[in-house]
Amino acid sequence: MSAKRDYYEVLGVSKTASAAEIKSAYRKLALKFHPDRNKEAGAEDKFKEINEAYQILSDAKKKQTYDQFGHAAFDPSSGMGGGQGPFGGGFGGFGGQAGGFNWSSYSSSAGGQNIDFGDPFEIFEQFFGGGFGGGSRKRRAHYSLEIDFMEAVEGVEKTVEIEGKRQKIKVPAGANDGTRIRFEDFDVSINVGTHPFFKRDGYDVFIDQKISFTLAALGGQIEIQTLTGQLKLKVRAGTPSHSLIRLRGEGIKHLQSRGKGDLYVRLIVAVPEKLSREQKRLLEELSDLE
Repeated sequence: MSAKRDYYEVLGVSKTASAAEIKSAYRKLALKFHPDRNKEAGAEDKFKEINEAYQILSDAKKKQTYDQFGHAAFDPSSGMGGGQGPFGGGFGGFGGQAGGFNWSSYSSSAGGQNIDFGDPFEIFEQFFGGGFGGGSRKRRAHYSLEIDFMEAVEGVEKTVEIEGKRQKIKVPAGANDGTRIRFEDFDVSINVGTHPFFKRDGYDVFIDQKISFTLAALGGQIEIQTLTGQLKLKVRAGTPSHSLIRLRGEGIKHLQSRGKGDLYVRLIVAVPEKLSREQKRLLEELSDLE
């Protein structure tokens, strides 16, 4: 059996990574090493390796088997009933089934646009120049559109010029890096900028909120910034630094349902760098009491 890199290493995730984390890592790497975007030597092999790893780790049963037996479980020469790997039986083995790949899509009737999320078969078809169903098709033009973090959260409409024509591109609320909007003759991939305060993971959002030592010790109430405005948050007495509070439904809107992700607030106890004499005296008294 030829040596292969660990699939978790290929996608840059840990063995305890969630399905959402695995999918997110795959999307970013697939976009980075897609042959239409990356012409560097070795990118083609890297792209194939990424898809091979994702097919195994995105399937719960295959992932469990891989965790137990490693690559040998999918190698026909290992004597373990292999051939179930992502390329078992050749590319024709994919047929019309998903073969373990999972992806989500969003369709919009407005403007005849269709939005999807890195369909692996679409990527393979572009890469190999033909579909797995046997028929070949013309390669589609592919463009990128940069939007900022909040535009992705709230949705936005952009007017751009493509192939000499002005096009309106509607980006739905909840779009993320790699969201693809499909027009009749071309595709547009969405690249989402970062935010200085909010950090996104799928539909969930994380923020760091500093609180004073006295507030952490005595408890109280603070105001935090959410995606939609200010919100009052109760801090219980004796809260340790880096405590994580979950606010249900305060995250990003799901593309295919009415639900929303959650907002996670990490409370960080701020230690003052400079203390007045009175503050030092009081802390020393507290230390004596402890």
